[in-house]
Amino acid sequence: MLVHRKRRARTGVEAPLTSLIDIVFLLIIYFLLTTNFMAEDGIRVQLPQATSQPAAEEEELTVVVDSDGTVFLGSRSVALHELLDALKNRLETAPETGIVVKADRTLVLDRVVQVMDVIRAAGASRLRLATERPRP
Repeated sequence: MLVHRKRRARTGVEAPLTSLIDIVFLLIIYFLLTTNFMAEDGIRVQLPQATSQPAAEEEELTVVVDSDGTVFLGSRSVALHELLDALKNRLETAPETGIVVKADRTLVLDRVVQVMDVIRAAGASRLRLATERPRP
C-alpha cells in the first residue's frame, strides 16, 4: 500500500533586507560621527621637495635646549632675549644661515615653541628641528 502525501509548496526563506539596510546605515552614521575630520592645530610647515643632488655645505648655527629648558647657543648658555639679539646680529651679516634646534625629548613642547618663535622673530628663514632616526 502506497501512501501518497501531498507536498506542500515550500515558501522561500527571505532575509529581511529592510532591517539589514537600517543596520548598515546606522553603522555608517556611527563611523561618520566618531571620525575626527578636523585638522589638528600645530605648527604649519612647508616641507621642501627632495632632490637627488648632494646638499651644499652651508653655515649653520645650533641652538640646544636641554631637559631643564636651558637654551644654549653653541656652547654658551643664553636667555631668550640674549638669543634674539645674538641671532639678529648673526643674521644681519649672513641672512641665509641655517639654524638647527636640538631639543631634549623630555622637554615640554611649549618651551621648544618659545625658542622657535624667538628664532623666527630674529629673522631666520631657514629653521630646522633635529630628530633621531629610530633604531631597528
